[in-house]
Amino acid sequence: MVTKQLRDVPENADLRRADSLAREIFSDVANKWALLIIEALGERTLRFSELRDEVEGVSHKMLTQNLRMLERNGLVDRKVHPTVPPKVEYTLTEPGRALRATVDLICGWTHQYLGHIEAARGRFGA
Repeated sequence: MVTKQLRDVPENADLRRADSLAREIFSDVANKWALLIIEALGERTLRFSELRDEVEGVSHKMLTQNLRMLERNGLVDRKVHPTVPPKVEYTLTEPGRALRATVDLICGWTHQYLGHIEAARGRFGA
């Protein structure tokens, strides 16, 4: 993989290094569920069940794992309200909202080239 490198970048920010924190973060957020969760949250706060409804096809387990990972990476804020049953809400943090701008670009690219990709797959019988 070729990555754009800046001069004087710390080792932990170099995507070329297998042991870099940047590569670990990239691996965490570059999965379909994380991207779809980030897109679903957008500028709003949602409860777990609302998120599950928004991200069609995600299992309870995968949603939980991805929300924990996004929270661990500081991209999602989890707020627990002391009620019975507990009310838990999820909101994008400032870095999460910044990442959402990139996710929006990926979504736009997907919509723009969907027909092209479908045609290419058709040529391969996929």
